[in-house]
Amino acid sequence: MNTRGLLDQLLKSGQDLLQNKAGQNPGKGAAAGGLGGLSGGLGSLLSGAGGGALAGGAMALLLGNKSARKLGGKALTYGGLAALGVIAYKAYGNWQAQQAQAPQGEPQTLDRLPAPQVEVHSQGILKALVAAAKADGHVDARERQLIEGELVKLTHDAELQRWLEAELNKPLDPAEVARAATSPEMAAEMYIASVLMVDEEHFMERAYLEELARQLKLDPALKSQLEAQVRVELNAG
Repeated sequence: MNTRGLLDQLLKSGQDLLQNKAGQNPGKGAAAGGLGGLSGGLGSLLSGAGGGALAGGAMALLLGNKSARKLGGKALTYGGLAALGVIAYKAYGNWQAQQAQAPQGEPQTLDRLPAPQVEVHSQGILKALVAAAKADGHVDARERQLIEGELVKLTHDAELQRWLEAELNKPLDPAEVARAATSPEMAAEMYIASVLMVDEEHFMERAYLEELARQLKLDPALKSQLEAQVRVELNAG
């Protein structure tokens, strides 16, 4: 499966999506809440040519009412997939420096891996993003169908299309999501993607994040570093 290409398109589309909403709703930016609030921008995004416009539509559907939240920052949008690896690398390195018992050596985050391993990490990250989008229960059957329809337009990979459909239709299970992590660095990247997607002030979403961290077996100090690095990146620029 070519998960890497699809995920990179989705991540890079966030900036354009938010700029589009800001242009349509002066003074509100991306604050138009709910899937209905995105429908105007969605129509123009989907009518545009090229994968970027389609990716923006798919991201809008995945985000639902989360569009006004953390994706307004830079962390998920400057440089697409590589940005997640950079954030994980910084946080992991800080954790190593502060914890004597932490594994030593350069963190093998996805921005520093060969292509086959990047693909493995990408699949885990996309799995985490789709699950986090469902964490507040807003993705109903109709919205799943819409998301599936937009995502399949982004790839002609039949295997990836089937995988995405299965992920969207699975019950939310942090333990099942966490099993995709094959290394501590991959677990960190999956957690960062989840933190970026959810609203931590929402009880259900915060509870999901806490359970995901537990299932990923993240050291509490590493978990704190990951969250802190995300805040740094969101406040940058």
